[in-house]
Amino acid sequence: MAKAVSSATTSLFQTLRRYLKKPWEITGPCAHPEYRSAVPGALEYRLESPATTKLQACVPTSNPETVYDIKYYTRDQRRNRPPIRRTVLGKADVEKLMKEKTFDDSDFPRVYLTAALEEDENARGGGYQK
Repeated sequence: MAKAVSSATTSLFQTLRRYLKKPWEITGPCAHPEYRSAVPGALEYRLESPATTKLQACVPTSNPETVYDIKYYTRDQRRNRPPIRRTVLGKADVEKLMKEKTFDDSDFPRVYLTAALEEDENARGGGYQK
């Protein structure tokens, strides 16, 4: 008799559940008959823990000469340059260099404007067009 009462209660509950809906299931995307909840059930979510795997990991192995090295610093050509040589000049060294150095006209760039500008004072409007 208890079993019949529990099945009747379950049946009644299922019938009421079909007609009484949560407010967000009445309208919106949840009200569509094809809507499936994105939240997985407790039995669907993470059937096995990440630490226990059924399959062994397949690790590819090869000759070290034929494997492409993905590390950046081994391919960085700036690291292969010889170190920059720096020399610190004292005041005596600079004075000695300045005495040895003689400057010539060819050491400097040519002057851009070498001829004088000639303006025509008698031009109509001072040479400007209107």
